[in-house]
Amino acid sequence: MAHFAKPGVPGFAVDVYQNVNLPEGGREVNAIVTVTSTGADTDTGAVVPGPRVPDAAVVLMVDCSGSMDYPPAKMRSAREATAAAVDALRDGVAFAVVGGTHQAREIYPAGGRLAIADDMTRGQAKEALRKLSPGGGTAIGTWLRLADRLLSSSDAAIRHGILLTDGRNEHEEPDALRASLDACAGRFTCDARGVGTDWEVKEVTGIASALLGSADIVADPAGLAEDFTRMMETVMGKEVADVSLRLWTPQGAEVVFVKQVAPTMEELTDRRQESGPRSGDYPTGAWGDESRDYHVCVRVPSAHVGQEMLAARVSLVLPTPDGSSPHVLGQGLIRAVWTDDLEASTAISPQVAHYTGQAELALAIQQGLDLRKAGDVDGATAKLGRAVQLASRSGHADTAKLLAKVVDVVDAANGTVRLKAKVSEEAEMTLETRSTKTVRVKK
Repeated sequence: MAHFAKPGVPGFAVDVYQNVNLPEGGREVNAIVTVTSTGADTDTGAVVPGPRVPDAAVVLMVDCSGSMDYPPAKMRSAREATAAAVDALRDGVAFAVVGGTHQAREIYPAGGRLAIADDMTRGQAKEALRKLSPGGGTAIGTWLRLADRLLSSSDAAIRHGILLTDGRNEHEEPDALRASLDACAGRFTCDARGVGTDWEVKEVTGIASALLGSADIVADPAGLAEDFTRMMETVMGKEVADVSLRLWTPQGAEVVFVKQVAPTMEELTDRRQESGPRSGDYPTGAWGDESRDYHVCVRVPSAHVGQEMLAARVSLVLPTPDGSSPHVLGQGLIRAVWTDDLEASTAISPQVAHYTGQAELALAIQQGLDLRKAGDVDGATAKLGRAVQLASRSGHADTAKLLAKVVDVVDAANGTVRLKAKVSEEAEMTLETRSTKTVRVKK
């Protein structure tokens, strides 16, 4: 473990969990890297109690399409939820509200600018929200691009969006949304929420994934205000943005994959940006007081018994404003040792085994639900049965409860289930949306 302190930046600790032993000729090294961030004082780096004003800018994007009027409580709850989020803004935070239909419209403060949160601007924003009314279509890419333009007017370190939709992105081609996400990636992070059950899970989760945010379903509009408040409080707790996980590998070694595995599953492999000879950076977004786990797999050259090598060096890095060498916030080492001890070389690290199971659980749920929608009863039953077995084995009680709303569990330990004849849209969409949420490994 290595822990680096830099004044004005949260402290980061990096812990590596792995079985370093490989059999003769073995090449694949797996490790779980736990990154923990704790708040820091702006002058000394010491942890300080109490709220800190974040250097942040936030844009709230509210769906105002015609479907938000069915039922009318949906639009009313959206207005109330956005107002609750505005109330959660700390003084000094830059913010704006965008109304989204088949085009994006500035609701507050307008004029292509951001307001600075205080009692007066929060009140004005809530007054503007009262005038929101539903009408029009849905083109989410336009909402994101307007949020990007507004956020780019601020030099705040933390730039974040919160997006609410109740329907499918019907007035925009999928390629247009993908282009907007590509344009916004790395410029701001974004949480996405689907309200009701008429939206597309893969669209909402895809937005959150591309922009390194969270996704969830709020099936009952009455729960929006609590969810929006919680999201905004999380944003207010962020203290450092644009942190990257940097992997250096020696000559002959290569990165097979990098995945975030807790608190949610997130594939990072394809997001690598080369940062030097045999070195690449993987984006992790903004951090507050929190801990996340990453699964790193490296392929090394084969070697003989008794040899040892550094398979990879893992660093948390923060870019500097002037483009000079980034600040190293934390560091850990992934090792490989070749042995002829069969027991030592075949043992699987408990942490690696746990998250390998979690990844299989998420995939089994996604595949099972897709097969169910396609009418493949046998295939869906097999996949969802395996998911029940994995959830039971890993102690994932929340996922087990969600699965029980889609299948009748006969024997959880053996994965024996029957598909329910009738499943509510809410139950199916909640399971799909939350399938990538994981439980932490017991260290």
